[in-house]
Amino acid sequence: MGDLVENKEWYVAAYCPEGVPTSDHLKLRTVSLSLASDSIPDNHLAVETLLLSVDPFLRGTITGTVEGLFISQFQLDQVLTTFAVVRVIRSKDSKYSVGDLLLNGYGLVAEYSIVPSSHIIRKIDTSNGISLSDYLGSLGVPGFAAWLGIEVLGDPKPGSNVFISAASGAVGMNAGQLAKIRGCRVIGSTGSDDKVNLIKEQFGYDDGFNYNTESDFDAALSKYFPDGIDVYLDNVGGKMLEAVLNHVNMNARIPLCGMISQYNKVWTERDGVRNLLNIVGKEVRMEGFMIKSYLHRFGDFVKYIEGYLQEGKIKPKSKINIGIESFLESLNSIFSSSNIGKVVVQVKT
Repeated sequence: MGDLVENKEWYVAAYCPEGVPTSDHLKLRTVSLSLASDSIPDNHLAVETLLLSVDPFLRGTITGTVEGLFISQFQLDQVLTTFAVVRVIRSKDSKYSVGDLLLNGYGLVAEYSIVPSSHIIRKIDTSNGISLSDYLGSLGVPGFAAWLGIEVLGDPKPGSNVFISAASGAVGMNAGQLAKIRGCRVIGSTGSDDKVNLIKEQFGYDDGFNYNTESDFDAALSKYFPDGIDVYLDNVGGKMLEAVLNHVNMNARIPLCGMISQYNKVWTERDGVRNLLNIVGKEVRMEGFMIKSYLHRFGDFVKYIEGYLQEGKIKPKSKINIGIESFLESLNSIFSSSNIGKVVVQVKT
């Protein structure tokens, strides 16, 4: 590889306050990037991107407003960043060598980049039998969110009734399996009958329902939770959250992981929840969380999940789209009912 490369990268051309982002908002461009030794500062690495993580929270970084998730906005003309699996091309940090595979917490959505070594979360051991894509899924942002929601905040006891929305998505598939490991009865909601079958057959859910056909959520929850809900991991918000609050048991816990049904709306058009008083009467603990506040637990999470993956107790599923050109389409697929599992973009092999 020469010292100068032509580098494709996705950047923010305009903010997108509502709706799904289009090529008017996120654009792909090609720029020249020097990988020469004198272009790499001390304690930095020149890397090529192998895999990019595509996660719902990215939608909140390009609205142009700071509300809801309160995530810092990318600047106009700024290259997007996300979790990424990268390979070291050149190193100016003695901890890393050429050829090392790394998990980068601030990976540029680009083919190549020069990054501070402080952005590296960990080296990847390719001898442990774990797929590279799983470092962005079960061992990445969605897996960590699922682990926090179930193990740390939800903390269900064996036999508890656990409900998980967006159950076939990247967070939901991991959360359901973690709850089953704890000995819970686990029900999920998904957007199709095929996905209901998937969460039962592949992820071990006890049952599930298609929210598009069982659209009376109160009736559905009465059917699947005759004894009420002890823990609800909320990934969608809106009408589903409102329905859940009519079926919670005393001292139920509701970790709020995300509200994907609301991300593409300005706040004045989002669904309100009218029965919040139930939280008081049932003494429910409902708590939003962001993984950045729990990074001190990441090591504990990795230890548990690596073991579960190797033992086959957690079965991951990824949708891998080929080519950096597919990034925008991959991002928007998360907000459609077509998505199953963890969405990853393969940039290099």
